[in-house]
Amino acid sequence: MTTVPTVNGPLDSSALGTVYMHEHVFVLTTDVQINHPGEWGDEQARVDDAVARLKALAAQGVTTIVDPTVIGLGRYIPRIQRVAARVPELNIVVATGVYAYERVPFFFRHRGPALNEALGTEVPDPMTDMFVEDITGGIADTGVRAGMLKCAIDEPGLTPGVERIMRAVARAHHRTGAPVTVHTHPGSRTGLHVKRVMCDEEGVPPGRIVLGHSGDTADCDHLSELADAGFVLGMDRFGLYLETTFEARADTLVEMCRRGYADRMILSQDASCYIDWIDPEVMAFLPQWNYLHLHEEVVPYVRERGVTEDQLDRMLVGTPRRVFEGAVG
Repeated sequence: MTTVPTVNGPLDSSALGTVYMHEHVFVLTTDVQINHPGEWGDEQARVDDAVARLKALAAQGVTTIVDPTVIGLGRYIPRIQRVAARVPELNIVVATGVYAYERVPFFFRHRGPALNEALGTEVPDPMTDMFVEDITGGIADTGVRAGMLKCAIDEPGLTPGVERIMRAVARAHHRTGAPVTVHTHPGSRTGLHVKRVMCDEEGVPPGRIVLGHSGDTADCDHLSELADAGFVLGMDRFGLYLETTFEARADTLVEMCRRGYADRMILSQDASCYIDWIDPEVMAFLPQWNYLHLHEEVVPYVRERGVTEDQLDRMLVGTPRRVFEGAVG
């Protein structure tokens, strides 16, 4: 078995249970929250709201969520600890990495490989050491270790900054064995860039990588190509229907199960208790922030269209566990 770090302590992978592999608790713009706290509101009220929402999720039978909130998304572990302590029935796995679509955060722009040309030698990337420390030693002084690595590639494609972060994540994977999740833009086929950089060149086994947001496309041939290459597909935005529909997401899942790829998919919603990128009044009307949507709406729909209990169990229990155990072949 494999030990998986959670906010409340280490957990044997056999005890992960039903896992939602891509859910946020809070997504924040840290500078705004620090300098304009009125945008955030009352701290205790936010924590209380998160506790209530996550308790309702756990009451549905979900036992673990992975929160891929990293640098660039406002990760703040002490707040997550306060939430997790009040929802002990739900395991929360946090992540390390950098979320950026184009350039690396300013902190890194004149460090590490940015100095290669000036110094005439290859300078190690400090991002890699930071990621490794989060996984092996813990995040800041919280004692909470990250259980997953995170990076992103979106419509802008493989920019130099995105490639640098990808390589830092890949090298941290080799040093720690932690699995990887990548925010992708399947409409631009960015998963193929992940394959070349992280797998072909950096040597990360594709079975250790979840290609997040794969369900943003209905191109099942492309998704089959990625699954055949060995990746795990993140069908993880149920509830977010700004650029697609409920039916499109759900019917794509049904078709991929019909093609035999239930072992290559995980399910989730990309939900959040609070995200300051969206006006709060708008948030109230978006089902994305309803953690119960997958269980209440999506699962009955796909069952009616032929997805079996065994396939659902694989996507919600078996494959998440195998991602952490390194057993997705």
